[in-house]
This record gives sequence, structure tokens and C-alpha cells, in this order.
Amino acid sequence: MNASEQGSDKGNGGLFSRRSTPPMVAVDLGAGSCRVSLLRWVNGAPDVSVLHRFLNAPVPDGHSIRWDLDTICAGVEYGLRQCAEQSDQPIASIGVDGWAVDYVRLKDDGMPQAPPFCYRDPRNEPAELAVHQRISEPQLYALTGLQRLGFNTIYQLFADKLAGIPDALPWVNLPEYVLHRLGARRVSEYTNATHTGLIDLRTKSWSLEIFNVLGFDLSAAPELVPSGTDLGLLQGPLAALPAFKATRLIAPACHDTASAIAAIAHQGDDWAYLSSGTWSLLGTLQAQPLNSEAAYTANFTNLGAAGGGICFHKSVNGMWLIQQCLDHWTRSGSALNLSELIEAAAKLNPPEVLLEVDHPELMLPGDMPGRINKRRAEAGLAGIPEDRDHAPAFASLIFHSLAAKYAEVLRELAQVTGKHFNTLHVVGGGGRNALLNRLTAEATGLELRLGHVESSTIGNLAIQMAVFDHRERPGASLSLEQIGLCACQLEAARYE
Repeated sequence: MNASEQGSDKGNGGLFSRRSTPPMVAVDLGAGSCRVSLLRWVNGAPDVSVLHRFLNAPVPDGHSIRWDLDTICAGVEYGLRQCAEQSDQPIASIGVDGWAVDYVRLKDDGMPQAPPFCYRDPRNEPAELAVHQRISEPQLYALTGLQRLGFNTIYQLFADKLAGIPDALPWVNLPEYVLHRLGARRVSEYTNATHTGLIDLRTKSWSLEIFNVLGFDLSAAPELVPSGTDLGLLQGPLAALPAFKATRLIAPACHDTASAIAAIAHQGDDWAYLSSGTWSLLGTLQAQPLNSEAAYTANFTNLGAAGGGICFHKSVNGMWLIQQCLDHWTRSGSALNLSELIEAAAKLNPPEVLLEVDHPELMLPGDMPGRINKRRAEAGLAGIPEDRDHAPAFASLIFHSLAAKYAEVLRELAQVTGKHFNTLHVVGGGGRNALLNRLTAEATGLELRLGHVESSTIGNLAIQMAVFDHRERPGASLSLEQIGLCACQLEAARYE
């Protein structure tokens, strides 16, 4: 099917002409940067503009690490105002996606109880141990099919309990909180909810067993809704702007990875995906969840996919490693350009010994070159000088190690699912790393297909488009096929 066919009128229940598609806005919250983008159609062709991009980073707060929620929300509002100024037509909808697991506790007046904790906060470690004293890791996997990650919402909520924060305080994950702040009711979109570790894999609802065992208050949990749910009109000061007079608030796939996977215009069943950013997520789409003993042993996760189905993948440390190194050198007065560093690293010989990229020590922030050298010392290896002149050696070690880890995970993925992969779709900012792409292709033997760098934004918009294509069926869940058609139409979008 070609793009013109996909964009033509199909009669009742079909896709309408893209020439009549109204502008839409996608907000993508990243743990390193956030983006507010406007989709317009120019002569029937899609045009996506990032109208505001702003940095985001966790903030130390005594012994805690938190997010600057006021700065995030102010950045989103500024971006939305820019969209209203730039659009010459009424904006039909706003969708918000973001990183998973973190949440905001709300007071009776609906305001935040406190700035939200960052998932890297050390309070999660004792909470994780305490949770598994009440429910074993195999039991939890059997119920949720979720990869054990110490920052999942389940452990964070138990950390709240250990700190004396009342269980009855309502909570909402960050992307849905932004929608709530814009006027939506408090919800948990399904793809994002599955990352909490509190969803029953069979019933696709909050697990009463987990809530009871851990003493969580079910009334504090948000209402579950599927991807593409219309949450009503934009409200508040922004709604007074002419472009936002009748703008709908849409829950896309609020988990940014699910939105990124929704952006892949794919065919067949012989492909895997690599969502490459701060984290690397390697997996495949499954029609049904897979929580077998083999899946548990290999530590794969079952997360909701847009339009139904399962994102079956494993989380691997990603560009976080090099980002933390760059931050370290910047604080030391030796700021480096990532592109130039990648180019220099490509000229070096491969390292003789690789790094265990998923070691817990390398998940923590601060002094990443020192952390890497500590791991090398424990393995009986000499350290790499930590000055900027040896930065390419750190980069080479990181990228070769990541590529080898990707190959290992993809072999496990094939064994657990019984699939044979020929193609690896790479989405996300890591797709700009030519060296890592080359090393990954060499290590895996797969054909790499590079998707949009801002794939979460594209998937977010594709879901909004699908909602409006089928607006005559209010409340109906969107199918992967419907979203895929819209993703195909955005594949050639001009993006700036």
C-alpha cells in the first residue's frame, strides 16, 4: 500500500484525506531532554517541527534525587504557547508520552505532595529487598511478567510506605500527570501502567493480589485507560488561546518506548527493535505475553504495546554511560563534543576486554570514568587515564561493549520466542551514533534500519491521528494496524 492510498478517503470507518487533517501536538518527556512538537500538513504532506526543546535532569535534594516538576511543566507550557503561535489552524489534540515508572503524589487539592523522586534514587534498594520479603521474585514475575528492575514503580511506592508517606495519597505517573495538569482526569494509560509492576498479566488490570500483599491502597491508583483514550478538552489558561479553543487531550502510548515502537512501519514477523537512548531496549512485538520459565531466567519483560499486544524486551544500559562520562568531563572543565568523540573512537583498535555494561555500579550517576575504572580494577585490568585526551578510549570501550551486549540479548530473544530475526529497527537518539550502529550490525549480523531519531514523538502523533481517523467510534480501542497505517504516513515526514 502506498502513501497516497493510505491517505485517501475510504468511506465509512476509513482513513480520511490527510489534506483535512488538523494540526496536532506531541509532548515527549525525556529523562535528559523534553520536546514539544507540532504536526501540520502542507499540501497533504506531514511536517513536524520541534518548537521547544529543553533540558531535564534530576536534582539532588539532601540524600534524595528528585525531578524539578515546576521546570518540566513550565517548559511544556512554553512549548504549547509556541505551538499556538505557529499554527494557522485550530489544534485538534495534545498527547503526552515520557519515561516510565516515576510518579507524582497528589494532595487533596490536586497539587503535588512533593517533587517526584527520580527512579535512580537510592531509597529503592532497601524497598526492593523489603518487597521480595513479602512476595518472591518468581511469584511477582508470574503475576506481571515484568523484568526485575529496582526502580519499577512497585518498589518506589513501597519506599514511600517505608518512609511513612500515606498509602491513600493518590498518585499518577509523570506523562499522565502533565495531561492531568492540562485538564484531564487522573488516569494510567495501559502501556505506562504495565511498567509499574502492579498490572496482572492475565486480567490487564491492577493486581489485587499485589496490592493486598504489599498493603497498597487501590483507591490511590489511577483509572486504567487504553492507548488513544480521549480525556476531554484542554482546560486552564492555555484554553483561552484561539488555537486551543477546542483542543482534545489524548493519552497516546504514554510510555515513550511504546510510542517509539508504534512509529516503526513494519511488515512480517522477522524483525526486532532497539530503542536506543539513555536506556537500550531490545525486543520484539508479541501477540500474547510470554512469562515462561525461560523468559523469567533471561529476565525479559512484558510491557503493553500501543494497539494491543506486548512489547517483549529487555532493558540494557545505554547512552547513559557516555552521557555520564561527558558530564564528568564537563564538570572538570573539559567539555567534549559527542560527534567528535565518536569519530575519534572509531579510529581506535577494539578493546581487548569488554565492559559489563549492566553492572549496578554503572547504573548510578556521577564519576562514570572512575566507575568504569573500578570495574576494570576488579577484573585485574589497568585503568584508563581519566583526562579528556583519553576520552575516545572510554567511548570505544563503551560502544564495543554495548554492541556485544545487544548481540547477546538478541540471541536470547530468539531462543525464548522461537523467532528468527533478519532486521533490527533502531529508533531513538542513539540511532545517530554511526559507530555504535556499525558495531551493532557487525555483532548481530542483522540488517539495521534506522527510524526517526524522535520516534516517540512520531508514534505519539500516529496514535493521535488514528484516534481522529476513527473518531466516529468513541471509546473503541485502536488496533496496531490502524496505528501502523498512520505511522507509515509519517515515515517520510519533514522533521526539524
